[in-house]
Amino acid sequence: MESPLEQYVLDHTSPDEQALTWIEHQTFVKTHYPQMLSGRVKMRLLRIIAGACRAGRILEIGTFTGYSAAAFALALPDGGHIDTYEINDEMETLIREGWRRAGVEPKITLHIGDALKILPRTADVPYDMAYIDADKREYPAFFEAVLPLVRKGGLIVVDDTLMGGKVVETPRPSDAQTEGLAALGDLLRSDSRIELVTLPLHDGLTIARKLQ
Repeated sequence: MESPLEQYVLDHTSPDEQALTWIEHQTFVKTHYPQMLSGRVKMRLLRIIAGACRAGRILEIGTFTGYSAAAFALALPDGGHIDTYEINDEMETLIREGWRRAGVEPKITLHIGDALKILPRTADVPYDMAYIDADKREYPAFFEAVLPLVRKGGLIVVDDTLMGGKVVETPRPSDAQTEGLAALGDLLRSDSRIELVTLPLHDGLTIARKLQ
């Protein structure tokens, strides 16, 4: 149950379309880790950002049940397109049904496989925006793979970058996911190719704008 403040935030965030609500419900019913879903508040922020920067081509690493790709697709202009990459093929039927219900299936190409291996031969560059929400252990590699595919001035958004505060614990936990996020943080804070902001939204949201 949400706290009064969390409920206030939800009440003052635009509601999801019926198809997105359906995908969210199916995620909680049919998956073991529904908390991996991006969620309405975070995705509404990203939809507003995508619309404000007139993103027409979006790259997503980590499809999960298709909620975020569908949400982005609803914000795309006519002719816009999303390439989304998912290593697990078990959710494909659910993913495609959600997109069909949202009426966005023609706007999205689903790539099944290891993004680090198949991106070079499948990416349709350049992209205006990229969204990374996948295996935290691979975040530094994902970022380096995605950056050259995004146009100058484009955005790279990385989800769950605070890991429940583990990245600042002393001593820092030694699990591979926390180590991956810490390595990403060290990479980004000294990277002259981007300007950067990290927001304490849910489990952390980092937004980088490509400068060169």
